[in-house]
Amino acid sequence: MRENDMLEKEEIFSKVLRAGRRTYFFDVRATKADDYYITITESKKFTEEDGSFHFKKHKIYLYKEDFTAFAEILGEMTSYVLNHKGEEVISERHQKDFKKEYDTEKTEESETPSSSSFTDIDFDDI
Repeated sequence: MRENDMLEKEEIFSKVLRAGRRTYFFDVRATKADDYYITITESKKFTEEDGSFHFKKHKIYLYKEDFTAFAEILGEMTSYVLNHKGEEVISERHQKDFKKEYDTEKTEESETPSSSSFTDIDFDDI
């Protein structure tokens, strides 16, 4: 077994965050020297046209010496986004706006057309 596989065997504490097609795994792990570090894994589900699916995973290893700076920058970045864009999820708002536009277009299309939208044809022309 590879050394990296051995390092990842020792889980101490775990939390899971499910977010739609993405799942985040936060794990405290131990090294052989019994020191702790954190792994953050993003797992994203992809569905194929035939209905089969697969997951893509991305992992971040975070070591104790980087915790303070990482937490400060993460806090700063999340505050910046929330202060400038608020907590509303843009893609959800966009989907609501799109649905509203689509519903309006469908309603307009289904209304009885006015006589001005028809071409004036005289049977003598045929």
